[in-house]
Amino acid sequence: MSESLAKVFRAHDNSNREDAIESLIEVDRRQFPTLDTDEVELASTAFVDALFAKDEIEFQQLTGGEIDATGLREADYSAALQKLRQRAVLIGADQQYAVEKVRAWRRHKVGGDYWTPFQQSQLYELRAALNDPEYPHKPRAGQSGPGPEAMRYALAFELHDMHTERHWLQGIRVMTPYFLRILSHHEETG
Repeated sequence: MSESLAKVFRAHDNSNREDAIESLIEVDRRQFPTLDTDEVELASTAFVDALFAKDEIEFQQLTGGEIDATGLREADYSAALQKLRQRAVLIGADQQYAVEKVRAWRRHKVGGDYWTPFQQSQLYELRAALNDPEYPHKPRAGQSGPGPEAMRYALAFELHDMHTERHWLQGIRVMTPYFLRILSHHEETG
């Protein structure tokens, strides 16, 4: 699953929408086993289409190869938000998933704390995958934070941004326990 997720982002980087969708379907069918084939395909497609909508928004703010930070801060992300909301409905996630993901994407290109909303969006996706609206369950002394899985996802994203083979492999290794947590939950709950 970690390798398939890495393929999603590599395919996206190469503007290969179909490969990105196919790779995400491989992840989502195992991440959300209660969804039927059509629902998995729709959820995966919605996420990839959100990525491509985000790219279009960013491309509209390019001037001389540089992103216009002011323009991007004010840009209309509704197309990406709509696709992420669609995914949230399909996977059973809170709609804040979409809001936080868009907040993270906007900040990622213009500066600022993008990792907090990014982790928060993953928290909503994890809660849906685990069918546990209270995730993470942490000891009393460590109640704040999104839990280790959401932090792993953010770290893998950071590693992806380095765009080297070494960092890609590190990202795959970082995400392995993330997916093992989800798969072990599915095994335990049948």
